[in-house]
Amino acid sequence: MRTTHARVLSVPLLGLALLSATTQATDATPAARKLAQDAVIVDTHIDSPTELMKQWKDLGETQSGEFDYPKARAGGLDVAFMSVYTSPGQDDDGSAWNVANRMIDAVDSLALRHPDKFAILRSPRDVDRLRANDRVLLPMGMENGAPIGDDLAKLDFFFQRGVRYITLAHSANNRIADSSYAAEKRWKGLSPFGREVVAEMNRLGMMIDVSHLSDDAARQAIDLSRAPVIASHSALRHFTPSFERNLSDELAKAIAAKGGVIQIPFGNAFVDPASAAQTQAYFVAYAEFERERAAGRTTKTVAEFDADWDKAHPPLPVGIDAVLDQIDYGVKLVGIDHIGIGSDFDGVGGALPQGLKTVADFPNLVAGLQARKYSDADIRKILGGNLLRAWTAIEAAASR
Repeated sequence: MRTTHARVLSVPLLGLALLSATTQATDATPAARKLAQDAVIVDTHIDSPTELMKQWKDLGETQSGEFDYPKARAGGLDVAFMSVYTSPGQDDDGSAWNVANRMIDAVDSLALRHPDKFAILRSPRDVDRLRANDRVLLPMGMENGAPIGDDLAKLDFFFQRGVRYITLAHSANNRIADSSYAAEKRWKGLSPFGREVVAEMNRLGMMIDVSHLSDDAARQAIDLSRAPVIASHSALRHFTPSFERNLSDELAKAIAAKGGVIQIPFGNAFVDPASAAQTQAYFVAYAEFERERAAGRTTKTVAEFDADWDKAHPPLPVGIDAVLDQIDYGVKLVGIDHIGIGSDFDGVGGALPQGLKTVADFPNLVAGLQARKYSDADIRKILGGNLLRAWTAIEAAASR
């Protein structure tokens, strides 16, 4: 998720009775665990590189976070897109380029340190070959186009380094596009440079990611692209009507019509209406706090503001059904071939539904889908088949 200053939002507590019932209802069955291990599971958004910038951890071994090799294998995860996230602040101070390259170095080092456990994935054609012997594959997605600055040639540079999608903007307008979070939109969609970025990404075979974009920017990117586009971690606005960060029905249909995929996240703030409302309230309060700071009317620091907010707004328990409801609605809206998963693990500060707390929990999601009468073939599509199909089509469009 990542907000403007790289924190995650929490939400108020409810009673625990529903939580307990939901947890019991989604315990993975042997059939669910078997399918999770056999299917190709692709998660398009895991924020572990940001955590590695805070403190190095060997993710080849069991760690305290939401992604590591033992947890991935327990959950059946095969393809884990590592998110190369840079903030609007790093865009402003010119450090985004260095931060992005350090994150890529960290992902590379995992594969070099543990060639028996990890491999860098650059093409969907290589999935079956590289995942042999229980490897977890690590393609990369860039969350925020800030590291390319205003230099189109840097797209090819990052493509050569293994970046296979770019989320054009994040929580603030940038040189490429307007953000869904920005109160004032700078470009009314894509910038002129952003239009060139879309064309160059098409040429390279790099996936265009419209998560985090304003409605106008997402619509323009979809219209301009010669290839399918993805939403790497976007839920559906049907459940959160005033939350622009989630996709409207119109935009979801446009992504599907282009052959793309909507990757449903797990974070409470995306999938749960009350949590989404709390997220929006936070942004309003934070904007007012920034105005107070600029006017010299408060000496409170950002850390103090966040601590006070979290104390007043403790987390709200959310059940796995919130994610399953999103998938159900998406399938009915755009069809089984256009829905996937982009968890946002390690990116939402643990604000995740019960039963989906780490990458080890994918069997719980499978069990929930089986309980809702999805066929195993359709579950395979949601778990990864749809994303791999779209990625293959994007590569083919580039070769043409």
